[in-house]
Amino acid sequence: MKKTRQNSNALVRWFAATAALLLATAAQAQDFPKRPITMIVPFAAGGTSDVIARAVADQMGIALGQSIIIENVAGAGGSTALTRAARAEPDGYTIAIGNAGTNAATYTIYPKLAFTPDSFAPIAVVAKTFGIVALRKDFPAKDLKEFIDYAKRNPGKVNLGHAGVGSSNYLICKSFVHAAGVDVTLVGYRGAAPALTDAIGGQIDGVCDAAASVSQAIDDKLVKAVVVGSTVRLASLPELPTSAEAGLPEFEAQGWNGLFAPKGTPAEIIAKLNAAARSAVASEPVKKRFADLSTVAPDANELQPEVLQQLVTRDVAKYRTLLADDKK
Repeated sequence: MKKTRQNSNALVRWFAATAALLLATAAQAQDFPKRPITMIVPFAAGGTSDVIARAVADQMGIALGQSIIIENVAGAGGSTALTRAARAEPDGYTIAIGNAGTNAATYTIYPKLAFTPDSFAPIAVVAKTFGIVALRKDFPAKDLKEFIDYAKRNPGKVNLGHAGVGSSNYLICKSFVHAAGVDVTLVGYRGAAPALTDAIGGQIDGVCDAAASVSQAIDDKLVKAVVVGSTVRLASLPELPTSAEAGLPEFEAQGWNGLFAPKGTPAEIIAKLNAAARSAVASEPVKKRFADLSTVAPDANELQPEVLQQLVTRDVAKYRTLLADDKK
């Protein structure tokens, strides 16, 4: 009888503790956010992820009634930043922006990471991007065919910059090299902006980059683009041929950027962040900024957290094949 009474008392205490925890979590979610939120960007300022993050963060902050502070944490193709995000308190005050590189390809390239896909709770896809191959303005090739021919005549001598192994720009490079069948040297930087700066200065032959961060340099004729890995031409770069038009339909480089929170973040807080992301991508300032960057906002049915999770699952499998030789 005494043992039964002890078990009963333990059960009562467990229910009480669980109820208290649920009430505390509900109160936390109801008051969220009470202070500024940090959005970790896995690359240097000025690159695609950074530009998109700042545009979205401004409008999410308005929707939430709190500012969202951008923190650039570069290194190891984004895994340094994602390690920090995964270890953050799951209270909604630390989130991260990621892409197919940082949140899918990285698991093949760096198999001993401190995080896994299950370390994160998806919030929403916030942008769809398009990869471009652009060359220094004095490179001896005027179009994609001439560039591929030149690279094949000079194996290993052409170099293309990217934002670091595992970044979305690195994946653009790998997809291009695989489709074109060329032997080029891929040069990693701590972000897209430093790579583009060196291409403009002639220190490297070109870059693999997203339209979001390279389109202005193309417009200003600081670099010359030869192809966009898209099925349709970009409105902001109407003269740039698609991969099919340029004679390389196998080159596909349509990517995404999404927001993630640490695993364990309460569903109610994820819902609030998702609602703020929806408001942001539907806002006129973000629409205008995205149009300038040749970036596309997701449709309403693409904004569910489940859609982002599906993209991660799909791309983890995709890059496990494409990057089999890149394991660290």
